[in-house]
Amino acid sequence: MKRHFLSLMDLSTDEFRQLLARAAELKTVHKSGKVIKPLDGKTLAMVFDKSSTRTRVSFEAGMAQLGGSSMFLSPRDLQIGRGEPIEDTARVMSRMVDVIVMRTGEHSNVETFAANSEVPVINALTDMYHPCQLLADMQTYIEHRGDIRGKTVAWIGDGNNVCHSWMNAARLLDFKLVIAVPEGYEPDAQLLAICKDRVSLTTDPVAAATGADVVVTDTWASMGQEDEKAARMKAFAPYIVTRATMAAAKPEAIFMHCLPAYRGSEVETEVIDGPQSVVWDEAENRLHAQKALLEFLLTR
Repeated sequence: MKRHFLSLMDLSTDEFRQLLARAAELKTVHKSGKVIKPLDGKTLAMVFDKSSTRTRVSFEAGMAQLGGSSMFLSPRDLQIGRGEPIEDTARVMSRMVDVIVMRTGEHSNVETFAANSEVPVINALTDMYHPCQLLADMQTYIEHRGDIRGKTVAWIGDGNNVCHSWMNAARLLDFKLVIAVPEGYEPDAQLLAICKDRVSLTTDPVAAATGADVVVTDTWASMGQEDEKAARMKAFAPYIVTRATMAAAKPEAIFMHCLPAYRGSEVETEVIDGPQSVVWDEAENRLHAQKALLEFLLTR
């Protein structure tokens, strides 16, 4: 049966945990040098109207490692960039490839694409969610600290798409998420209401970090928000993750960032390049987590 992956909530808790376990297995297989090709003969199409480093490289490399092939398509490569309806593009492309990965602006774009696609569609980032990032983040936490159930995560910064996906992860994997955010930059109110049993808000970043098992942040101005950068830099200045912030967390706490990172803005150099940082494992695990996702969607 065709399955889409537009948000983490397209998975059950059991499926999420199974995906993470499989991601760990695939990482071990890759490190051993063994080649497996469960997606031999399959083709992935990437429809990206936003720039990408980790997402593009990890999907292309992952598909190749699993025996499949991929193609990258920007708006200038497609008629969608000249006004062809999303619905028509989805209907045509899905008759030619086996899975479509879409990175776009409005979340409704990927929902429309999926509704008209004959093959699985994966959300590779929208303004609402970034679920693939959370697959890698959860894999990384498990690698370093074990089960995240019952733990406390401090999100410090913008209530953005990655924050929204952390909120969904808290629901699925049963951990506490404390979000420190300046007024006016809170996460989506409707989602916050849904997640109220797992998620709380504060304007105090040190209070959020106190006793946390994980401290997470992201860039203060995401793609498409460049014109807001000056206002955001001012509003978020007190929210930089410093050594003092990390000192408020548990001694064994880890630091995460989905990258790209701007040292001296949202995080101190000494934190992101320090011993508590797991950002490079986090970035690498995009590869293995997404391989597990592709296998899950295409071999069921």
